[in-house]
Amino acid sequence: MTTPAYDTEVLQAATERLLDAVREGSPAVAEPSLLPGWTRGHVLTHLARNADALVNVLHGRPMYENAQARDADIEAGAARPLSEQYEDVRTTAAGLAEVMAGLTDAQWRETVALRNGVTDTADSIPFRRLVEVELHHVDLAVDYTLDELPGGFTDRAVGYLARRFSGRSDVPALELRAEDGRSWTTGALPASDGERLVVVGGPGALVGWLAGRSTGSGLTASAPLPTLPAL
Repeated sequence: MTTPAYDTEVLQAATERLLDAVREGSPAVAEPSLLPGWTRGHVLTHLARNADALVNVLHGRPMYENAQARDADIEAGAARPLSEQYEDVRTTAAGLAEVMAGLTDAQWRETVALRNGVTDTADSIPFRRLVEVELHHVDLAVDYTLDELPGGFTDRAVGYLARRFSGRSDVPALELRAEDGRSWTTGALPASDGERLVVVGGPGALVGWLAGRSTGSGLTASAPLPTLPAL
């Protein structure tokens, strides 16, 4: 069982890995990232604004003013020099860490409002942020790949991503099976015959597909894999 203190420690280490990669690799921010339509500058700006947004959540404010404002902020910051991007990600991550460090046990258990009507408890925030940091580190294309995601992260991320798709009518009924025997169900409710599309693979391969970062490399399935909607 994890705790907010543990999750914030893991998040800090992941954030430092990303910042070190940006500082040492000096990636060209105008070059494409692995996300269609986004440069590396878009990814870095999104990470900074996401940290600000999670501070808003923990203070009981709307995560973003609205979807249009969120997108406009990312677009406006995407072309900034790398040095500005780096400092923005670093300082906003530190600001989020400071707010989380000040939460009491009772505050961690409170319900918070996220985007699109989603609610959760505050203690989910560190892992939600970890998902952003780890996946967008891969998206930056700075010598960090899906295969290098920590096992402790991918083990939990399969369940997290499966919950994100649970009950959605635009996702077929799925049963995800890890090679160690664990399984998760997600997507729409199965038809009357109860059958689900069975997808089998390691947690890293499952995370890559569920997160839209792969087309299913390393997975086997009982039928052709569908294209999942964006998270």
